[in-house]
Amino acid sequence: PRGSQLVHMTLMMHSWVVPSQMFAQKLLTLYPPLGLKRTQICHLIRQWISQFPAVFEADPLLEQTMGDLWALVRSGGEKTHSQLLDTSCLGPHGNIFQAPSPSVKKRKVSLIFDHMEPDEMAEHLSYLEFKNFCNQVIRPLFLDYRSYVVRGSVRDNPALERSVMMCNGVSQWVQLMILSRHTAQQRAQVFTKFIHVAQKLRALQNFNTLMAVTGGLCHSSISRLKDTSNLLTPDITKALSEMTELLSSRSNYINYRRVYNECSGFKVPILGVHLKDLISLNEALPNYIDEDKINLSKLQHLYSNINDLVAIHTCTPPFEANKDLLHLLTLSLDLYYTEDEIYELSYTKEPKNTKIQPVAPVKPPVLAEWGSGVTPRLDPNTISKHVKQMVDSIMKNYDQSQDGYISLEDFEKIAANFPFSFCTHETDREGQISREEITSYFMRGMSVCAKLGYNFKAHNFHETTYKRPTFCETCRGFLWGVIKQGYHCKDCGINCHRHCRDLVGIECLKKHKNTTGSCPCTPAPDSRTKGNNWSKTFLYYMQNTTPKNSLPIK
Repeated sequence: PRGSQLVHMTLMMHSWVVPSQMFAQKLLTLYPPLGLKRTQICHLIRQWISQFPAVFEADPLLEQTMGDLWALVRSGGEKTHSQLLDTSCLGPHGNIFQAPSPSVKKRKVSLIFDHMEPDEMAEHLSYLEFKNFCNQVIRPLFLDYRSYVVRGSVRDNPALERSVMMCNGVSQWVQLMILSRHTAQQRAQVFTKFIHVAQKLRALQNFNTLMAVTGGLCHSSISRLKDTSNLLTPDITKALSEMTELLSSRSNYINYRRVYNECSGFKVPILGVHLKDLISLNEALPNYIDEDKINLSKLQHLYSNINDLVAIHTCTPPFEANKDLLHLLTLSLDLYYTEDEIYELSYTKEPKNTKIQPVAPVKPPVLAEWGSGVTPRLDPNTISKHVKQMVDSIMKNYDQSQDGYISLEDFEKIAANFPFSFCTHETDREGQISREEITSYFMRGMSVCAKLGYNFKAHNFHETTYKRPTFCETCRGFLWGVIKQGYHCKDCGINCHRHCRDLVGIECLKKHKNTTGSCPCTPAPDSRTKGNNWSKTFLYYMQNTTPKNSLPIK
């Protein structure tokens, strides 16, 4: 077993000292003169290919060197060696382990924030965290960790960038859901709910999301809300204090490390803490000893730490997930706000009063500082995909008559999950809103809140009866029928089939001035000014939300 571990460590960790292509080249030069040890080299290469196939897929030079070695083995006429290097029977990913996914439950759930149970929210956030943590196929995690340790940055490292974005997204979502409430009593209720979410995350041993939620609750834009904090019960205040103590960076996160090491089974670590351990090890220990000998002790320490993180993939999460709620949370976490915007909103809810004694601040845990410089901005295509998934989930759960409409009452409650409020165009049916109007609403909201730019506009499609021959913008096919043959965008004028709507380019390119039917929060092209436009836009829609979180539907 010890020999097997040494081989596995060598195959995983050699790239910290020597590039994989050079490692393979060394095996190539050793192969001809070794006689009986040729078989051992072939066994080593077979293990390398079977255990870490993605390494070869990501490195063309390594593949080329292995091709040269394969040709050398075949030219030697050793049939046994050729069979050892024949990995075609291993499948497209060799023997690589695929992390178990949490099961998806089909029961109907509420998509309204106020109706969601804290346990349910914690489980679904943990699902997203675990999926994000284990979503590695093309590039193994240990290569991403090495890239971060060597470069000291998560830039151009998609896996770690996603982890930072989710952590920051959860923290901001917590802040915004509290600040979107209009009274101190409502804000205290949301705060309390997130405390219960944090307690469930602690029970699930999901420390990374726990750090994000606690960081949002302790953010100074929230902790300064004296009227809100005065309404929190002693139990809630005590629970927050316990969470911050657990996650405190004091003595190099001594409390967290103690609790984490005592955990068994499914657990999600605070990734930033463990990555900093790797940096410390890498900097403290030399790569070589006696000038030319690889420092195996260093590789062993690094291997042990990385293997602990990789081993998390083998755990099976102790919960189920519902796709519809996942779609809602995914879109919620796509939002991005600057610190200035959040603070301005905080002061709008509870203006600064110099006569009132400030609330004793709670020192927040250090939140994702290892990912500094990462701005969680998503591209329009990703936002469009997430909006479509969420609208599909809304219609599946709330379109009782299966006619493409839901009640305005249900829509207003669902829309209150998001900290923005926009007017929509006139609806086709009184008291109801269509799938197209819901999609347009969220695309317009996300165009501001996800910082896609002022020029970004979603299509405003309406089912239309055409009185002259019309063709689809997407497939170029004729719009057949007597009435309601297709869909027409009232903003840019394009037409399409019902089944082609989702294939149309997502951005409505025609610019026009604001009218009473358009989103009041998106300035007309000629009204843009220099300066902090985003903050003004953000405050506008946050300040103009109606007291019951209802949406002004025209």
